[in-house]
Amino acid sequence: MKTFPRLANGWNPTLGCHDFLPMTPEASLERFGGPPDILFVTGDAYIDHPSFAMAILGRVLEAAGFKVALLPQPDWRSADAFRAYGRPRLMFAVSAGNMDSMINHYTANRLPRSDDAYSPGGVAGARPDRATAVYSQRCREAYPGVPVVIGGVEASLRRLAHFDYWSDTVKPSMLISSKADLLVFGMGERPILEVAEGLARGASPRDLRHLRGVTYLLGKKEDLPPFPPEMRAAGTPKDHTLVLPSYEACREGGVPFAVETRTIHHESNPFNGRRLVQAHGDRRVIQNPPSLPLEQEDMDAIYDLPYRRAPHPAYGTARIPAWEIIKSSITIMRGCFGGCTFCSITAHQGRIVQSRSKASIMAEVDGLRDAPGFTGVVSDLGGPTANMYEMRCSKPEVEAKCRRLSCVHPTICKLLTASHGPLKDVLREVRERPHVKKALIASGIRTDLAQRDPEYVRELAAHHVGGMLKVAPEHASPRVLRMMKKPNIDDFDRFMAVFFEESRKAGKRQGIVPYFIASHPGCDLEAMIELAQYLKRTGLKPDAVQDFIPAPMDLASAMYHTGLDPITLKPIPVAKKLRDRRFQRALLQFFKPENWFEVREALKAAGRMDLVGDTPDALIPSRAPRAALERRRKRAQRDVGDAKSRSSGYRPHRKGFTKQGRSDRKSR
Repeated sequence: MKTFPRLANGWNPTLGCHDFLPMTPEASLERFGGPPDILFVTGDAYIDHPSFAMAILGRVLEAAGFKVALLPQPDWRSADAFRAYGRPRLMFAVSAGNMDSMINHYTANRLPRSDDAYSPGGVAGARPDRATAVYSQRCREAYPGVPVVIGGVEASLRRLAHFDYWSDTVKPSMLISSKADLLVFGMGERPILEVAEGLARGASPRDLRHLRGVTYLLGKKEDLPPFPPEMRAAGTPKDHTLVLPSYEACREGGVPFAVETRTIHHESNPFNGRRLVQAHGDRRVIQNPPSLPLEQEDMDAIYDLPYRRAPHPAYGTARIPAWEIIKSSITIMRGCFGGCTFCSITAHQGRIVQSRSKASIMAEVDGLRDAPGFTGVVSDLGGPTANMYEMRCSKPEVEAKCRRLSCVHPTICKLLTASHGPLKDVLREVRERPHVKKALIASGIRTDLAQRDPEYVRELAAHHVGGMLKVAPEHASPRVLRMMKKPNIDDFDRFMAVFFEESRKAGKRQGIVPYFIASHPGCDLEAMIELAQYLKRTGLKPDAVQDFIPAPMDLASAMYHTGLDPITLKPIPVAKKLRDRRFQRALLQFFKPENWFEVREALKAAGRMDLVGDTPDALIPSRAPRAALERRRKRAQRDVGDAKSRSSGYRPHRKGFTKQGRSDRKSR
């Protein structure tokens, strides 16, 4: 397999080792003496750290010999900022940032968020809704004819017909709204390099449609090209092309959309994934098979590049919250074979875990020694999941044919190399470094894997927890956990008992921060009451709770939209009404006095008033506590104030209204 150091352009990891990538027209002109080869447009502030896609892709392209400039968080209301760098020689590379812009902007209740973790000062409003499409249109406006290549999480998860929670509709591929030439999905290092090299050789975007990890839009009169031989992998079936239900069918019907989502996930293994074709009116969107996973040499080459591990100096002292969280963290792997139906990590990073070598990890740990502000604490050694490092199928010939959506659900696959040995070696060597006072694990722990290695749990409790360990059991109902593809709650109970015992032996009083989800598809009031009773029984009081947000392309999003399990096509309950979602969240925190009225209403609706009272099994007392009464009083006052503001006052947009607050119709 071709690795990065063998690219045709050569590989020089020392390029730009003393400089940030230019992120202003002046810096770009000074560095290159003219327009850049590639202008990377992104919705995030520029932080030169390998936790941020713009930094990784920019450094990879730079090391391959390309002149790369960044345009972070541009003013999208005109094309001026997109013209300022001059006409890019090869392409615009466009991304909304590390998050889907709609999830970045809105809560589970579709209310605007007041902050943005990826912006200086955490200030919201630095990027538009559906940022990838808006940026792409400005690129077209600035320099018609320059290829536009889109990628990142937002484009990746919206590459085909997808459910959009904020409009409550199935939307077409982002290729339609963005008018981009190519869409790179998944992790982009290899495809973006291949695209850049192809354009540098004089190829057009149409000439690059044979690349893995690329989605494109056929013209109305174009025929489907033959399946490229270079896209064949070990397990590619003879019927290498599949036709998905059309966008129109997905938009109108539940079953077609559920089938589309199921097919996309079953074709996500890069070794046997087929080319997918989906009609959008009289045009067709073509998704090529995913990029092949990176070898360890590739991972090392990417993460060993000369990142400055800091925000660009232009931001001054402005605090960027996302940077504060990860500035002393180390990514040791990517990908996740958990297959949780509500999680986009597997859909974007893939199910095959790709790990760095211990030598590469230790070089980055040693580099922290002289990093400004480093206190001796490595805040995280992990990735999407903390304890999947170097875990992979033990039989490549089986891996090439496997279409299983999870290696650990409903049971852990017997072919999975689930040893924590390599991870323990890394953790031991990190904590032995004299400049490292503490190496923490902040990424989530997969408890079903951890329990296979008591020594790992022992070392975790003794050395790598800063008082509280984050774990995500997500629910207690077996029915809901099956929908989530998560292990039974008994697994969490066993892990919790072992962890507390190992913490006691280590002479530490440590706790667990459990994460649970409210309103996940398949969860009704009965299931949520089951979870509340579990929390009551175990004494857990989760402060960090999540309301389910349907992200594009997730299996759980298809469940939410269609009311069907995409795998079986059987109906499942879905909480869509605001009232139902409010009930579920209140039940998840039934122990908070201010939630008393919502919990009582939910229990009444479920016919479970036996759980209201002063018995040991009751969830809430028979009488409302003072905090609940006070909350209801404030809410009533706010509602009255809102009603008054709606019924009076000068509103220019309201037809027939005068500044005196009287309508012309009434005066007549």
